[in-house]
Amino acid sequence: MFVNVVSLFLMMVFSLVSVGFLTLLERKILGFIQVRKGPLKVGFMGIFQPFSDALKLFSKEFFFPLSSNFYPYWISPVVMLFISLIVWIVFPYWYVIFSWKFSFIFMFIILSMSVYPVMVSGWSSNSSYSMLGCLRVIAQSISYEVSFFLLIMILIYLTGSMKILEFTKVQYNVWFFVFMLPIFIMLFVSLLAELNRTPFDFSEGESELVSGFNIEYGGSGFAFGFLGEYLSILFSSMLIVVLFLGSLTSGVSFFLKILMMSFIIIIIRGSLPRYRYDKLMNLCWKSFLSSSLLMIVFYTALCYNLY
Repeated sequence: MFVNVVSLFLMMVFSLVSVGFLTLLERKILGFIQVRKGPLKVGFMGIFQPFSDALKLFSKEFFFPLSSNFYPYWISPVVMLFISLIVWIVFPYWYVIFSWKFSFIFMFIILSMSVYPVMVSGWSSNSSYSMLGCLRVIAQSISYEVSFFLLIMILIYLTGSMKILEFTKVQYNVWFFVFMLPIFIMLFVSLLAELNRTPFDFSEGESELVSGFNIEYGGSGFAFGFLGEYLSILFSSMLIVVLFLGSLTSGVSFFLKILMMSFIIIIIRGSLPRYRYDKLMNLCWKSFLSSSLLMIVFYTALCYNLY
């Protein structure tokens, strides 16, 4: 038990450090896409820029709007970061196994709670822009959670297990990506919508909403929300790799695949424009939901014939 707790603590620390380098990677890639250099000044090729940004954000004075509801306003970014950290418990260890029998159920519960701190932060800021941004997040996240959970249920039917570690064993000979490409595409798009990433970044639509639900946050409050968002990107990349590009978590190839998925998410941000909001909702309720329900029937029948 002690070894499990220590390994979990170390994983959370290293995942927070990896967020810093993920932001550096994103700024570098976006810089090259936009024909500029990106961070260069702090350290060699700007490698210490994330730590410099963290020091700046956490050392700034904490301001809050006078009309805000202070305690929910202050605590919601912390809860956002805590939820993004706690979901890493389901990480499929190979040697020190913290992945229990129903780890998918735990993951569903935690991910479905992630909308609440965003909602509370938007409401407690008492700003029209933040309120509009958080309402968009709520509608978007609730819509895509439905198709996201149904698509993962298809994979659970196929493997016959709700333990994430089993997915790496089942895909020993062939990846799910090879013969489940439509499900991979739909799940990847659903994850982008869940993460509020481009082209579905309606909650932070800078051109129309200034900054969305986090407009009133600065310093440590903004940093907590920022860390939570990028931790979710890393977790989503890990989940896609485990579900579709199965490899043992003890191998270097596993982490290279996570880096590749994060790279794809960043490339999408730099190359695609923002989607239209009504088309986003139509895509979910008219396309993804009906397709995922039909695929559940198909793969359930397939599994029945196989077993």
